[in-house]
Amino acid sequence: MGSAGYGVSLKHSKLVPTASLCALLLLASCGEKASDKKTSNEVVFPVQTVVVQQNSMLQSINAVGTVRYRRETPLGFTTSGKVASVRYDEGDFVKRGALLAALDTTIVGADVSVAEAERDRAQADFARIRDLYAEGWVTKARYEAAEAASKAAAARVAQARFASGTAQLYAPSSGVILTRNAQPGQVLSAGAPVLIIGQTDQGFVFRAPVIDRNAAKLRVGMAAEIMLEAAGETPITATISEIDGRANQTTGAFTVQFNLPAQANLKSGQIGTATIKLPAADDGALQIPATALFGVRTGEGLVYVVDAKTNRVETRNVAIERLTDQFVIVTGGIKPGDRIVTTGLEKLRTGSRVRITAAAQ
Repeated sequence: MGSAGYGVSLKHSKLVPTASLCALLLLASCGEKASDKKTSNEVVFPVQTVVVQQNSMLQSINAVGTVRYRRETPLGFTTSGKVASVRYDEGDFVKRGALLAALDTTIVGADVSVAEAERDRAQADFARIRDLYAEGWVTKARYEAAEAASKAAAARVAQARFASGTAQLYAPSSGVILTRNAQPGQVLSAGAPVLIIGQTDQGFVFRAPVIDRNAAKLRVGMAAEIMLEAAGETPITATISEIDGRANQTTGAFTVQFNLPAQANLKSGQIGTATIKLPAADDGALQIPATALFGVRTGEGLVYVVDAKTNRVETRNVAIERLTDQFVIVTGGIKPGDRIVTTGLEKLRTGSRVRITAAAQ
């Protein structure tokens, strides 16, 4: 009996650790299943994001203007006179050297004849005085006065001949007559514009007024897109070639000129809109969409930054420098390369797991 009791006791002593081990394994297995179940049941929020970059967001400056020839030259006579003929009308194409208009040369020719006669008389008088001066019969003052009169008469002849030569108006280059201001029989003063010609060999430009606040952001060489309804639905790529150094005294706007490429459908006077895209800030500040900001207080706000390894978000405080209609310019709290949530942040909390559904670069 004693030996049998000993045997039973030994059997139970071996079963105890085995049963304990099974219980521990069962508990561990249940713990792992509970943990896996908790992870699988975690809510993953769909969000849209943007990668923070310096000067990544663009703003647009729009300006309405007109197409012009680069050189639109007013042409007129150098002397006053009566118009004899004007050979072209507005819209006509002319070639370089073509005779455009002419003055009545009756008066101009008479002026040349009078000037030549006066020159001949003055030269003869000077020759006589010169001989007398050489013999000592006249004073040096008389001699110098005769010499001056002879030179003045010769200058008047040159002036009259120049006026006669410029009584005809010739085209300085090939182009289109944009404006005609004179008719045959009309008396014009010297320098009055008879015709305005657009020189086709110089190409076209687009000129538009820009308010001073926006003009200060523009630089020569910046790219722009010009939309002209009369020239088709495709924007024309252009560059800024000139910016006025002084604003218009009436409007306060600066005229900005854009170089246009050669196109057959361009006409002077066409109306269009120039769009210039430029950074919302040019001082190195970071720019984020306004939709990314929440919890805004004076001078600061919050954003959610996505951890690329865990796809979980953390809350960052950012310092707000200024606001625009679409962007927030910030100076702290985030850095270039951070991915921030722009939409879907209403249900997020620090540590929330997210799924990126769209990303803007």
